[in-house]
Amino acid sequence: MATVRDTTYELLRALGLTTVFGNPGSTEETFLQGFPADFTYVHALHEASAVGMADGYAQATGRPAHVNLHTAPGTGNGMGNLVSAWHNKTPLIVTAGQQNREMLLIEPRLASRRPAELTQPYVKWAHEPTRAQDIPAAFMRAYATAVQPPAGPVYLSLPMDDWDRPADPSPQVRTVATRIAPDPDRLRGFAEVLAGSRAPALVLGAAVDRADAWPAAVALAERLAAPVWSAPAPERAVFPEDHPHFRGVLPYAIGPLAEALRGHDTVLVVGAPVFRYYPHVPGEYLPADARLLHVTDDPDESARAPVGESLLGDTGLALAGLLELVPPADRPPPATRPDSAPPEVTEPPSADALFAALAAHWPADGVLVQESPSNLAALRRRIRISRPRSYFTMASGGLGFGLPAAVGIALGERDTGRGRPVVAVIGDGSLHYSVQALWTAAQLRLPLAVLVPVNHQYAILKAFAELKHTPGVPALDLPGLDVTAVARGYGCAATVLESLDALGPALDAALAADRPTVLPVPISTDVPRIL
Repeated sequence: MATVRDTTYELLRALGLTTVFGNPGSTEETFLQGFPADFTYVHALHEASAVGMADGYAQATGRPAHVNLHTAPGTGNGMGNLVSAWHNKTPLIVTAGQQNREMLLIEPRLASRRPAELTQPYVKWAHEPTRAQDIPAAFMRAYATAVQPPAGPVYLSLPMDDWDRPADPSPQVRTVATRIAPDPDRLRGFAEVLAGSRAPALVLGAAVDRADAWPAAVALAERLAAPVWSAPAPERAVFPEDHPHFRGVLPYAIGPLAEALRGHDTVLVVGAPVFRYYPHVPGEYLPADARLLHVTDDPDESARAPVGESLLGDTGLALAGLLELVPPADRPPPATRPDSAPPEVTEPPSADALFAALAAHWPADGVLVQESPSNLAALRRRIRISRPRSYFTMASGGLGFGLPAAVGIALGERDTGRGRPVVAVIGDGSLHYSVQALWTAAQLRLPLAVLVPVNHQYAILKAFAELKHTPGVPALDLPGLDVTAVARGYGCAATVLESLDALGPALDAALAADRPTVLPVPISTDVPRIL
């Protein structure tokens, strides 16, 4: 008779979930025993890295990913990156072991108390099956929930003594729709507003990239002769940044954002929240007399928008529908955004100079993963993303995502056969949040290049302290960190780049290597402006 384990693994095969990310614990060993030869276990040294890798892998492959955590403590370790997966709208099936059912009443060591509540509110669904035989069907429901819009993580708590129990008949392998068509009447109303607009503007979010809708976004911008901004703090690139209509990323504060949109009477926001703010800089949400139209597949995103009229629907379908309904504008296209001035020559170099050098040697079809908050503005100024699915970061604002996500993305590029080169730009502070991910990259022999701007400080926090007039904050400097020694200790190649002239050859060598390479670069300690 088939066991619960047998039936579950057959279901995972049918769903394409044969890669499992995790750090094994005692409560998971009964699931993992006799691990099938046709499955791959991606071993992380910490659960936060496991979740981040699974997130990156799911985003790179365009399919959900399975990550297996260790009961309540391991779930807690992974929570920071689970929050990122929620905000990234990444479909993850997160499972965790649980103590034996017969001991749960007395709450033994490593029991997870109230497990269905543990990960709330950062999962779409959380469940501990009532019977062992319900585990396969719970996986099927978890899969369906994770992939339906808005996509996101789900969580299953699975008692360790369930796996050898006799199984019920296997659940039906189901398919579910992952795209919602917008209401045609409301879409027609949006098109009429845009057609009658004097000076429309487009603001695009990560859902445009997730929906592979760059061509439709470009066609609509050109038809409207409208400038295009990326929504604030974007986790994906949303439009070809070398296109003459592209204006850059909107500021993520209320007053400055409205000022950036001044002069536009209609603002069409597609696939993004309205809006993602962080520092509180008060002001009006929109310029006077401006009207906002919002397209999203997320009802919560629609409900919490402080202004505007919302339309629920898939980003790609909505853009395609607007293209059919909106006539070409009879106004001239917007003026091309000027290039940034060449960076000043300083010693050590500025972040602008570093990223200008990186742009000069950027690999064809390269994928950029970044987690360097204080240097982000300089990075986006100097490197313009021109291809879909080429830029990734965390939507949550929490650190510790970038490095493991880069590992997952590089693995996804290898497993899909695309083999696109992956370059991670990770600040010397951010690096140490999930530094264990370097070991996994080394074990997998991934040709991942990790560029580390080294300024020995939490420069982003110093910038916030200046903005908010909070002097005397402790622990904002990072002396004594030897990035090269750490990287080599995890099995990576590592070379400090003392000159920007060495960047090109070092990057080429890193992307041709059979293991990850960490490239620390000393940069100026000047503190950037937040806004």
